[in-house]
Amino acid sequence: MKLNRIIPVVAAAAALCLSGAAHSAETIKIGIPMPMTGPVKQYGDQIQAGALTAIETINAAGGVNGRKLEPVLIDDACEPKQAVPAANQVVHSGAKFAVAHACSGVATAAAPVYDEEQIVAITPGATSPTVTDTTKPHYFFRTIGRDDLQGPYAAEYIAKTLKPKSVAILHDKQTYGAGIAAQVRDALKERKVNITMFESVNVGDSDYSAIITKLKTMGPDLIYFGGYHPELGLLLRQAREQGLKVQFMAPEGTANQDLVAIAGPALEGLLVTLPADFTKRPENAKIVKAFHDAKRDPDGAFQMPAYAAVEIMAATIKAVGEDPEKAADYMHKNSFETSIGKVEFDAKGDLKNFEFAVYQWDKDGNKKQL
Repeated sequence: MKLNRIIPVVAAAAALCLSGAAHSAETIKIGIPMPMTGPVKQYGDQIQAGALTAIETINAAGGVNGRKLEPVLIDDACEPKQAVPAANQVVHSGAKFAVAHACSGVATAAAPVYDEEQIVAITPGATSPTVTDTTKPHYFFRTIGRDDLQGPYAAEYIAKTLKPKSVAILHDKQTYGAGIAAQVRDALKERKVNITMFESVNVGDSDYSAIITKLKTMGPDLIYFGGYHPELGLLLRQAREQGLKVQFMAPEGTANQDLVAIAGPALEGLLVTLPADFTKRPENAKIVKAFHDAKRDPDGAFQMPAYAAVEIMAATIKAVGEDPEKAADYMHKNSFETSIGKVEFDAKGDLKNFEFAVYQWDKDGNKKQL
């Protein structure tokens, strides 16, 4: 009797499995793990905007090989401890492709999972060299420039355009912040720029009076900060309140609209290195319209790199199908015309070239390219 009761359950389970398999065959899933919560949620919003706009545009044109792309949104909170769980959620979703992570600490920890599980992942946001230098993945790529491109670019601008007599460098001790700060420091040393300080601040601190007092005593012409916007915003505001009037400069990880609320008028004059404004490329007029039609903002550091990541995945699947090994090999060996221009990957999956620019912010949070 028990056996008879079990058989229908097994049959029902089998039917469900077959139904799920049939459903998954109808779409090509793309995992999108990024910060949906936490202090840098806006970077996840940018990635989501870019990836979803690309997916919707491709689907509206008929999909890839007659099949629609299906996004799988996953929250990694920009927390390294959430990296492996988030990557595993991609695995368990059945996706074989992922637009993966905004934050370098998360991407560094997650990349080995994608490699082991043979999931082709592209990060549009993680810039630290450690992501691909320490793990040496085959299935992990980027559509954004590494810090060892951005750092020297910033240093060149500092040395040739700003020409400060002395520079103080601060960072937040994290993979991204400390890494980009070190890249700027080393590049400035090569250019014989006087560096008077290289020190860290604690993430989450609310009072930076001690370091500001030290900076006032040292009197640098420029302060470079490596990290994210919450700490930079407080540093800017408290520096102004304490009478420290000096030029600040920072990388793309600080370029968040929440910085306006934190820093207030002290934001005025801040210099930030960012990806070039890809919305201004004539070739992207239709893409920009698609963002606006979907009521999404295309103007940010990661929207176009995320859009490009989906473009590359779609072109690859169209060429060689969904087998991850074939797809990764194809991506390593071929170039792609995308929303960020021509993309070519090196052996590590990093971009061979990427265009950065320097922007200046006003007190209202508007920025202009210099």
